[in-house]
Amino acid sequence: MPTVQKIGVLTGGGDAPGLNAVIRAVVKSAHNRGIEVIGLEDSFDGLIYPDKSRKLTPRDVTGILRLGGTVLGTVNRGDPFAAPIVTPEGTFNYADRVMELFHRAGLDALVCIGGDGTLAISHEFSRRGIPLVGVPKTIDNDIVGTNSCFGFDSAVSFATDAIDRLHTTAEAHRRIMVVEVMGRYAGWIALHAGVAGGADVILMPEIPYDLEMVAQCIRDRDAWGARFSIVVIAEGARPKGGQVSLIEEASRGHVERLGGAAMTCAKELEARTGKEARYVVLGHLQRGGAPTSFDRTLATRFGSKAVDLIVSGDFGMMVANCPPDLVPVPLADVVGKTKTVPLDSDLVQAARALGVSFGD
Repeated sequence: MPTVQKIGVLTGGGDAPGLNAVIRAVVKSAHNRGIEVIGLEDSFDGLIYPDKSRKLTPRDVTGILRLGGTVLGTVNRGDPFAAPIVTPEGTFNYADRVMELFHRAGLDALVCIGGDGTLAISHEFSRRGIPLVGVPKTIDNDIVGTNSCFGFDSAVSFATDAIDRLHTTAEAHRRIMVVEVMGRYAGWIALHAGVAGGADVILMPEIPYDLEMVAQCIRDRDAWGARFSIVVIAEGARPKGGQVSLIEEASRGHVERLGGAAMTCAKELEARTGKEARYVVLGHLQRGGAPTSFDRTLATRFGSKAVDLIVSGDFGMMVANCPPDLVPVPLADVVGKTKTVPLDSDLVQAARALGVSFGD
Protein backbone atom coordinates (compact mmCIF):
# COMPACT_ATOMS: atom_id res chain seq x y z
CA MET A 1 0.00 0.00 0.00
CA PRO A 2 1.49 3.39 -1.02
CA THR A 3 2.54 5.73 1.79
CA VAL A 4 0.13 8.59 2.41
CA GLN A 5 1.98 11.90 2.21
CA LYS A 6 -0.63 14.57 1.54
CA ILE A 7 -4.34 14.75 2.29
CA GLY A 8 -7.10 17.32 2.00
CA VAL A 9 -9.80 18.15 4.54
CA LEU A 10 -13.10 19.92 3.83
CA THR A 11 -16.39 20.77 5.52
CA GLY A 12 -19.71 20.81 3.66
CA GLY A 13 -23.41 21.38 4.30
CA GLY A 14 -24.76 23.26 7.30
CA ASP A 15 -22.44 24.35 10.07
CA ALA A 16 -22.43 22.64 13.46
CA PRO A 17 -20.53 23.06 16.73
CA GLY A 18 -17.52 20.75 16.62
CA LEU A 19 -16.43 21.15 13.01
CA ASN A 20 -13.27 22.98 14.04
CA ALA A 21 -12.49 20.28 16.58
CA VAL A 22 -12.50 17.69 13.78
CA ILE A 23 -10.27 19.84 11.57
CA ARG A 24 -7.84 20.31 14.47
CA ALA A 25 -7.73 16.58 15.16
CA VAL A 26 -7.14 15.73 11.48
CA VAL A 27 -4.32 18.24 11.18
CA LYS A 28 -2.54 17.26 14.40
CA SER A 29 -2.99 13.51 13.92
CA ALA A 30 -1.73 13.69 10.34
CA HIS A 31 1.18 15.99 11.20
CA ASN A 32 2.39 13.58 13.88
CA ARG A 33 2.46 10.83 11.21
CA GLY A 34 4.43 12.98 8.78
CA ILE A 35 1.43 13.71 6.56
CA GLU A 36 0.84 17.16 5.05
CA VAL A 37 -2.73 18.53 5.28
CA ILE A 38 -4.35 20.92 2.81
CA GLY A 39 -7.43 22.76 4.01
CA LEU A 40 -10.05 23.06 1.26
CA GLU A 41 -12.37 26.03 1.72
CA ASP A 42 -16.09 25.99 0.98
CA SER A 43 -16.37 22.24 0.58
CA PHE A 44 -15.27 20.83 -2.80
CA ASP A 45 -14.89 24.39 -4.13
CA GLY A 46 -11.48 24.27 -2.47
CA LEU A 47 -10.32 21.97 -5.26
CA ILE A 48 -11.81 24.12 -8.01
CA TYR A 49 -10.42 27.55 -7.16
CA PRO A 50 -6.68 28.07 -6.45
CA ASP A 51 -7.30 30.74 -3.80
CA LYS A 52 -9.51 28.42 -1.73
CA SER A 53 -6.91 25.98 -0.44
CA ARG A 54 -4.03 26.32 1.98
CA LYS A 55 -1.60 24.20 3.93
CA LEU A 56 -2.63 23.62 7.55
CA THR A 57 -0.10 23.01 10.30
CA PRO A 58 -0.63 22.48 14.04
CA ARG A 59 0.08 26.18 14.48
CA ASP A 60 -2.83 27.03 12.15
CA VAL A 61 -5.34 25.06 14.24
CA THR A 62 -4.16 26.14 17.66
CA GLY A 63 -7.05 27.62 19.64
CA ILE A 64 -9.89 26.48 17.36
CA LEU A 65 -11.08 23.52 19.46
CA ARG A 66 -13.61 25.63 21.36
CA LEU A 67 -14.85 27.67 18.40
CA GLY A 68 -18.16 27.14 16.63
CA GLY A 69 -18.54 27.27 12.86
CA THR A 70 -15.71 26.17 10.59
CA VAL A 71 -12.45 27.92 9.74
CA LEU A 72 -12.66 26.37 6.27
CA GLY A 73 -16.10 27.72 5.44
CA THR A 74 -18.91 25.62 4.02
CA VAL A 75 -21.54 25.60 1.30
CA ASN A 76 -24.98 24.04 1.19
CA ARG A 77 -26.28 23.87 -2.36
CA GLY A 78 -27.41 21.56 -5.09
CA ASP A 79 -25.97 18.57 -6.88
CA PRO A 80 -22.42 19.27 -8.15
CA PHE A 81 -22.74 16.39 -10.58
CA ALA A 82 -25.40 18.28 -12.49
CA ALA A 83 -24.07 21.83 -12.29
CA PRO A 84 -21.47 23.26 -14.69
CA ILE A 85 -19.02 25.86 -13.38
CA VAL A 86 -17.44 28.84 -15.08
CA THR A 87 -13.77 29.61 -14.38
CA PRO A 88 -11.23 31.91 -16.08
CA GLU A 89 -10.07 28.81 -17.96
CA GLY A 90 -13.53 28.03 -19.32
CA THR A 91 -16.74 26.18 -18.48
CA PHE A 92 -16.40 22.73 -16.91
CA ASN A 93 -18.44 19.94 -15.44
CA TYR A 94 -18.03 20.44 -11.68
CA ALA A 95 -17.46 16.78 -10.82
CA ASP A 96 -14.97 16.21 -13.64
CA ARG A 97 -13.07 19.32 -12.59
CA VAL A 98 -12.88 18.14 -8.97
CA MET A 99 -11.49 14.79 -10.11
CA GLU A 100 -8.89 16.44 -12.33
CA LEU A 101 -7.69 18.97 -9.76
CA PHE A 102 -7.61 16.42 -6.92
CA HIS A 103 -4.93 14.53 -8.85
CA ARG A 104 -3.19 17.69 -10.05
CA ALA A 105 -2.87 18.85 -6.41
CA GLY A 106 -0.99 15.67 -5.55
CA LEU A 107 -3.44 14.63 -2.85
CA ASP A 108 -3.49 11.03 -1.69
CA ALA A 109 -6.90 11.19 0.03
CA LEU A 110 -9.65 13.45 1.40
CA VAL A 111 -11.39 13.77 4.76
CA CYS A 112 -14.93 14.95 3.99
CA ILE A 113 -16.84 16.28 7.00
CA GLY A 114 -20.55 16.79 6.47
CA GLY A 115 -24.14 15.66 6.73
CA ASP A 116 -26.27 13.48 4.50
CA GLY A 117 -25.83 15.67 1.42
CA THR A 118 -22.06 15.99 1.71
CA LEU A 119 -21.70 12.28 2.46
CA ALA A 120 -23.78 11.41 -0.62
CA ILE A 121 -21.58 13.64 -2.79
CA SER A 122 -18.47 12.12 -1.20
CA HIS A 123 -19.76 8.63 -1.90
CA GLU A 124 -20.17 9.48 -5.57
CA PHE A 125 -16.64 10.88 -5.75
CA SER A 126 -15.41 7.75 -3.99
CA ARG A 127 -17.15 5.62 -6.63
CA ARG A 128 -15.37 7.67 -9.28
CA GLY A 129 -11.97 6.90 -7.77
CA ILE A 130 -11.13 9.53 -5.16
CA PRO A 131 -9.78 7.88 -1.98
CA LEU A 132 -11.69 9.45 0.90
CA VAL A 133 -13.16 8.98 4.35
CA GLY A 134 -16.36 10.64 5.58
CA VAL A 135 -16.98 12.15 9.00
CA PRO A 136 -20.69 12.51 9.93
CA LYS A 137 -21.84 15.96 11.00
CA THR A 138 -25.37 17.02 11.88
CA ILE A 139 -27.17 18.66 14.75
CA ASP A 140 -30.23 16.65 13.67
CA ASN A 141 -28.64 13.29 14.62
CA ASP A 142 -30.32 11.70 11.61
CA ILE A 143 -27.38 10.00 9.88
CA VAL A 144 -27.75 6.23 9.62
CA GLY A 145 -24.96 4.01 10.95
CA THR A 146 -23.74 6.18 13.81
CA ASN A 147 -25.17 6.33 17.31
CA SER A 148 -24.56 10.07 17.50
CA CYS A 149 -22.94 12.96 15.65
CA PHE A 150 -21.09 15.94 17.05
CA GLY A 151 -23.25 19.06 17.09
CA PHE A 152 -26.32 17.24 18.37
CA ASP A 153 -25.42 17.52 22.05
CA SER A 154 -24.64 21.23 21.64
CA ALA A 155 -27.96 21.88 19.90
CA VAL A 156 -29.92 19.98 22.55
CA SER A 157 -28.11 21.80 25.35
CA PHE A 158 -28.97 25.19 23.85
CA ALA A 159 -32.59 24.23 23.19
CA THR A 160 -32.94 22.93 26.74
CA ASP A 161 -31.59 26.18 28.17
CA ALA A 162 -34.07 28.13 26.01
CA ILE A 163 -36.96 25.99 27.26
CA ASP A 164 -35.81 26.54 30.85
CA ARG A 165 -35.95 30.29 30.31
CA LEU A 166 -39.37 30.12 28.69
CA HIS A 167 -40.77 28.22 31.67
CA THR A 168 -40.44 31.33 33.84
CA THR A 169 -42.28 33.69 31.49
CA ALA A 170 -44.93 31.07 30.66
CA GLU A 171 -45.67 30.53 34.35
CA ALA A 172 -45.65 34.24 35.15
CA HIS A 173 -48.21 35.04 32.44
CA ARG A 174 -50.06 31.70 32.51
CA ARG A 175 -49.46 31.25 28.82
CA ILE A 176 -48.87 28.49 26.34
CA MET A 177 -45.34 28.75 24.97
CA VAL A 178 -44.62 26.89 21.72
CA VAL A 179 -40.94 26.35 20.97
CA GLU A 180 -39.86 25.35 17.46
CA VAL A 181 -36.60 23.43 17.13
CA MET A 182 -34.67 22.12 14.13
CA GLY A 183 -34.55 18.51 12.99
CA ARG A 184 -36.20 18.53 9.58
CA TYR A 185 -37.61 15.00 9.27
CA ALA A 186 -36.24 13.52 12.50
CA GLY A 187 -37.41 14.43 16.00
CA TRP A 188 -34.23 13.78 17.96
CA ILE A 189 -33.70 17.40 19.06
CA ALA A 190 -37.38 17.90 19.92
CA LEU A 191 -37.50 14.67 21.93
CA HIS A 192 -34.27 15.13 23.88
CA ALA A 193 -34.66 18.86 24.50
CA GLY A 194 -38.34 18.44 25.31
CA VAL A 195 -37.69 15.78 27.93
CA ALA A 196 -34.66 17.58 29.37
CA GLY A 197 -36.56 20.87 29.48
CA GLY A 198 -39.69 19.43 31.06
CA ALA A 199 -42.01 20.11 28.12
CA ASP A 200 -45.66 19.12 28.49
CA VAL A 201 -46.14 18.38 24.77
CA ILE A 202 -43.57 17.17 22.23
CA LEU A 203 -44.51 17.13 18.56
CA MET A 204 -42.20 15.23 16.20
CA PRO A 205 -42.15 14.29 12.50
CA GLU A 206 -42.39 10.60 13.41
CA ILE A 207 -45.77 11.03 15.15
CA PRO A 208 -48.39 13.08 13.23
CA TYR A 209 -50.36 15.04 15.81
CA ASP A 210 -53.98 15.90 16.47
CA LEU A 211 -54.27 19.50 17.69
CA GLU A 212 -57.44 18.70 19.59
CA MET A 213 -55.50 16.10 21.59
CA VAL A 214 -52.85 18.72 22.34
CA ALA A 215 -55.50 21.25 23.35
CA GLN A 216 -57.13 18.69 25.66
CA CYS A 217 -53.80 18.05 27.34
CA ILE A 218 -53.52 21.78 28.05
CA ARG A 219 -57.10 21.96 29.35
CA ASP A 220 -56.38 19.02 31.65
CA ARG A 221 -53.32 20.79 33.02
CA ASP A 222 -55.40 23.89 33.71
CA ALA A 223 -58.02 21.75 35.49
CA TRP A 224 -55.55 20.42 38.06
CA GLY A 225 -53.86 23.78 38.61
CA ALA A 226 -50.96 24.01 36.15
CA ARG A 227 -51.90 27.26 34.49
CA PHE A 228 -49.17 27.25 31.85
CA SER A 229 -47.88 24.76 29.26
CA ILE A 230 -44.71 24.26 27.22
CA VAL A 231 -45.03 22.76 23.75
CA VAL A 232 -41.88 21.74 21.85
CA ILE A 233 -42.43 21.23 18.13
CA ALA A 234 -39.94 20.06 15.51
CA GLU A 235 -39.86 22.13 12.33
CA GLY A 236 -40.83 19.02 10.36
CA ALA A 237 -43.74 17.96 12.56
CA ARG A 238 -47.12 17.79 10.82
CA PRO A 239 -50.75 17.38 11.83
CA LYS A 240 -52.59 14.16 11.03
CA GLY A 241 -53.68 14.28 7.42
CA GLY A 242 -51.74 17.52 6.89
CA GLN A 243 -48.40 18.66 5.52
CA VAL A 244 -45.24 20.14 6.99
CA SER A 245 -45.07 23.93 7.17
CA LEU A 246 -42.88 25.44 4.45
CA ILE A 247 -41.27 28.81 3.97
CA GLU A 248 -40.08 27.89 0.49
CA GLU A 249 -40.87 24.99 -1.83
CA ALA A 250 -38.10 22.81 -3.19
CA SER A 251 -36.63 24.02 -6.47
CA ARG A 252 -33.80 23.01 -8.74
CA GLY A 253 -30.59 22.92 -6.72
CA HIS A 254 -32.33 23.80 -3.45
CA VAL A 255 -34.16 21.72 -0.86
CA GLU A 256 -37.42 22.93 0.62
CA ARG A 257 -37.14 25.31 3.58
CA LEU A 258 -39.19 24.35 6.59
CA GLY A 259 -40.75 26.92 8.88
CA GLY A 260 -43.97 28.11 10.43
CA ALA A 261 -44.84 25.03 12.47
CA ALA A 262 -44.74 26.85 15.81
CA MET A 263 -46.74 29.85 14.58
CA THR A 264 -49.52 27.67 13.19
CA CYS A 265 -49.60 25.51 16.30
CA ALA A 266 -49.73 28.50 18.67
CA LYS A 267 -52.60 30.15 16.79
CA GLU A 268 -54.63 26.95 16.76
CA LEU A 269 -54.05 26.22 20.45
CA GLU A 270 -55.02 29.76 21.45
CA ALA A 271 -58.29 29.41 19.50
CA ARG A 272 -59.04 25.96 20.94
CA THR A 273 -58.18 26.65 24.59
CA GLY A 274 -58.89 30.36 25.01
CA LYS A 275 -55.44 30.76 26.57
CA GLU A 276 -52.88 33.24 25.31
CA ALA A 277 -50.22 31.43 23.26
CA ARG A 278 -46.86 32.69 22.11
CA TYR A 279 -44.26 31.00 19.95
CA VAL A 280 -40.47 31.11 19.70
CA VAL A 281 -38.38 29.81 16.79
CA LEU A 282 -34.87 28.90 17.93
CA GLY A 283 -33.67 28.48 14.35
CA HIS A 284 -29.96 28.91 13.65
CA LEU A 285 -29.21 29.74 17.27
CA GLN A 286 -29.08 25.96 17.71
CA ARG A 287 -26.18 25.75 15.26
CA GLY A 288 -24.09 28.55 16.71
CA GLY A 289 -21.72 28.98 19.59
CA ALA A 290 -19.10 26.81 21.22
CA PRO A 291 -19.47 23.00 21.21
CA THR A 292 -20.15 21.20 24.47
CA SER A 293 -17.41 19.11 26.06
CA PHE A 294 -19.14 15.96 24.74
CA ASP A 295 -19.11 17.28 21.18
CA ARG A 296 -15.49 18.44 21.43
CA THR A 297 -14.44 15.00 22.58
CA LEU A 298 -16.50 13.13 19.96
CA ALA A 299 -15.31 15.43 17.16
CA THR A 300 -11.69 14.95 18.21
CA ARG A 301 -12.12 11.17 18.17
CA PHE A 302 -13.76 11.36 14.73
CA GLY A 303 -10.91 13.41 13.26
CA SER A 304 -8.20 11.14 14.64
CA LYS A 305 -10.03 8.00 13.50
CA ALA A 306 -10.46 9.42 9.98
CA VAL A 307 -6.68 9.75 9.66
CA ASP A 308 -6.28 6.18 10.97
CA LEU A 309 -8.61 4.90 8.24
CA ILE A 310 -6.76 6.81 5.54
CA VAL A 311 -3.38 5.48 6.67
CA SER A 312 -4.76 1.92 6.70
CA GLY A 313 -6.32 2.38 3.25
CA ASP A 314 -9.94 1.97 4.40
CA PHE A 315 -11.46 4.32 1.83
CA GLY A 316 -15.11 4.82 0.96
CA MET A 317 -15.93 4.61 4.66
CA MET A 318 -17.61 6.85 7.22
CA VAL A 319 -16.39 7.07 10.80
CA ALA A 320 -19.27 5.94 13.03
CA ASN A 321 -19.82 6.17 16.76
CA CYS A 322 -20.83 2.72 18.00
CA PRO A 323 -20.17 3.01 21.76
CA PRO A 324 -17.72 2.34 23.16
CA ASP A 325 -15.84 2.29 19.85
CA LEU A 326 -15.52 4.25 16.63
CA VAL A 327 -15.87 1.96 13.62
CA PRO A 328 -15.79 2.31 9.82
CA VAL A 329 -19.13 1.99 8.05
CA PRO A 330 -19.35 1.87 4.23
CA LEU A 331 -20.71 5.10 2.79
CA ALA A 332 -22.86 2.95 0.52
CA ASP A 333 -24.77 1.77 3.61
CA VAL A 334 -25.38 5.34 4.78
CA VAL A 335 -26.36 7.57 1.88
CA GLY A 336 -29.98 8.03 0.90
CA LYS A 337 -31.25 7.01 4.33
CA THR A 338 -32.53 8.88 7.39
CA LYS A 339 -32.30 7.78 11.01
CA THR A 340 -35.59 8.70 12.68
CA VAL A 341 -36.76 8.26 16.26
CA PRO A 342 -38.13 4.72 16.83
CA LEU A 343 -41.68 4.89 18.12
CA ASP A 344 -40.80 2.31 20.78
CA SER A 345 -37.75 4.32 21.92
CA ASP A 346 -37.21 4.08 25.68
CA LEU A 347 -37.11 7.88 25.84
CA VAL A 348 -40.49 8.15 24.10
CA GLN A 349 -41.89 5.58 26.52
CA ALA A 350 -40.38 7.38 29.52
CA ALA A 351 -41.92 10.68 28.38
CA ARG A 352 -45.33 9.06 27.96
CA ALA A 353 -45.03 7.53 31.44
CA LEU A 354 -44.48 11.03 32.83
CA GLY A 355 -47.62 12.30 31.09
CA VAL A 356 -46.02 14.08 28.14
CA SER A 357 -48.40 14.30 25.19
CA PHE A 358 -47.22 13.56 21.65
CA GLY A 359 -50.51 14.71 20.19
CA ASP A 360 -51.61 11.21 19.24
